[in-house]
Amino acid sequence: MAEIRLEQVGKSFGQEHVVQHLNITIPDGSFSVLVGPSGCGKSTTLRMIAGLEKQTSGDIWIGDRCVNQVEPGKRNVAMVFQNYALYPMMTVKENIEFGLINRKVPRAERERLIRDITEIVGLADYLGKKPHALSGGQRQRVALARAMVKSPDVFLMDEPLSNLDAKLRNQMRTELIQLHKRLGATFVYVTHDQVEAMSMGDQIIIMDKGRVQQADRPMQIYNEPANRFTAQFIGTPPMNMLPGSILEGGSHGTGNDRSHIGFRPEKAIITPERKQGHLHLPARIVTRETLGAEVIYQMESKAGAFYVKTFLKPIEHAADVHVSIPFADLYSFDQSGNRIIQQAPAETMTLVAGGAH
Repeated sequence: MAEIRLEQVGKSFGQEHVVQHLNITIPDGSFSVLVGPSGCGKSTTLRMIAGLEKQTSGDIWIGDRCVNQVEPGKRNVAMVFQNYALYPMMTVKENIEFGLINRKVPRAERERLIRDITEIVGLADYLGKKPHALSGGQRQRVALARAMVKSPDVFLMDEPLSNLDAKLRNQMRTELIQLHKRLGATFVYVTHDQVEAMSMGDQIIIMDKGRVQQADRPMQIYNEPANRFTAQFIGTPPMNMLPGSILEGGSHGTGNDRSHIGFRPEKAIITPERKQGHLHLPARIVTRETLGAEVIYQMESKAGAFYVKTFLKPIEHAADVHVSIPFADLYSFDQSGNRIIQQAPAETMTLVAGGAH
């Protein structure tokens, strides 16, 4: 096991700066998730930790060792790829054993490791099969087993579940969480799926345009987003954003700094009357999506479009409704997209614009 530290790490391809000034600490034994949209630099960051890409600037530490000049095979990390990277002509056992043979591990020790690891990942009955005879989930387990037999300090995983269907992906998420608890190793996991990030990681590192937007525990990020990007990247549906001009007061004593007001869809209440201490928005239901226990409404108002998520019985016929959001559940953001922490009591904010079409 090992802590990972990136200190002022950057990566450029010619004039293109893919990663800029990264300062990240991944705690020893944590399950840390790098998440962000395509092209944000998360996979490049993972490959720099592995040594598959050389950083342009900065230092990378694994444990108490700076690995800037250490080749990939000597960093004691194991990487699991999106496409599994299995040898198609080798059996499951041969795929797992290949690296051990290269490291000149004695045969008896190889047999013990393979037996133990394949029991953990549920492959003991498939050792003689080749990859083409396996399901996607089984091939992913082979890739995991091949990584596990190395007994690495760090597991690096680059979107390992993205090729699986939704049901199998959910199953494999659970298995990876259990595997992490069992091994106690440091896991660094890359995904563009914020649901995976929230459900798997004990630390989430949100990236955009090569920079870290926020790094914290999942619910801390959800409840206390540092900026508009984080607020709208995490959450399904994402945080609603309306113009800051709909309110006055409550933002450093003036409404001038506030560019946007945000609120989570589940904090909005469809109500027949105004509620004291709430932002009140007359609105029209545009669409309704019933998802079993929850219902998601898309709303239109003069202040803008927004979502409401509720666990109440669906509204069957009404089109024009009233929506209330507690002032305490509103978030303010400045013109640069940074969060404004309210200085005045939320109750001092008043509605200055709104109404249904």
